[in-house]
Amino acid sequence: MTIDWKRDGRRILAVVLAGALMALNIKSFVRAGDLFPGGVTGLSVLIQRLAEKFWGVQLPYSPINLLLNAFPVYVGFRFVGKKFTLLSLLNIIATSVLTDLFPGFVITEDPLLIAVFGGILSGTAVSMCLRADATSGGTDFIAIYLSQKRGVETWNLVLGFNVIILCIAGYFFGWEEALYSIIFQFVSTQTLHALYRSYQKQTLFVVTKKAQEVCDSIHDACHHGATISVVEGSHSHEPYRMVYSVISGEDVKPTLQAVKEADPEAFVNSIHSTEVRGHFYMKPKD
Repeated sequence: MTIDWKRDGRRILAVVLAGALMALNIKSFVRAGDLFPGGVTGLSVLIQRLAEKFWGVQLPYSPINLLLNAFPVYVGFRFVGKKFTLLSLLNIIATSVLTDLFPGFVITEDPLLIAVFGGILSGTAVSMCLRADATSGGTDFIAIYLSQKRGVETWNLVLGFNVIILCIAGYFFGWEEALYSIIFQFVSTQTLHALYRSYQKQTLFVVTKKAQEVCDSIHDACHHGATISVVEGSHSHEPYRMVYSVISGEDVKPTLQAVKEADPEAFVNSIHSTEVRGHFYMKPKD
């Protein structure tokens, strides 16, 4: 595990700030609206509220969240990436400790505003972690392991986990709070989708006379391969080659620049890909 002090220092700062933002969100919007976020965070909040409801005990957030993250952190450290897991663990610790330290306060009592703006803060904090090549912990470790190492589609698993949390919360604390929690999670997901593009896929169609040079430039820019097809201009009837490649959303800008340098005359069409099956190169976690 090599250390790049400048880059890793920025990553550490990012995950700590993300943890502070998550803690602020929990102590303001989540608690004020009695919401239940997704993942292990939501499960931790649910356990706290169940303990208070049935036993009259106010459990601290830190030990619950850290205990629930123990196994996912082991999976991350063992199978995903050591530095990636350590940075994620730093975020988990920062979020847990600061949640107990920050005073609770109410910004607004409107449940819809709480769900919307709380979701925005949640999505922003998670995107900060992901941009630092870390995660907010919990089910993210399991999802990354299953998707990258086992090739298992994890969306339904994560969704099912969140549905169970919301069903339990709705049964014990009222369905209105569970429904507002769905809005919270939806807004958080949409915010993450807008701010972080690495998990998104983009398809490139490049019409060129320098196909091999373009393919090499794509591989050098993002380590993705390409397919070359023979095509013909409909008007000029000149022979061309079409290079087809699917890349990560975060690689689009540098890859397009590399293609332009390889062939300034190339015609490029970039479209969003909703689903990709088969082998797709994913940058390994460090």
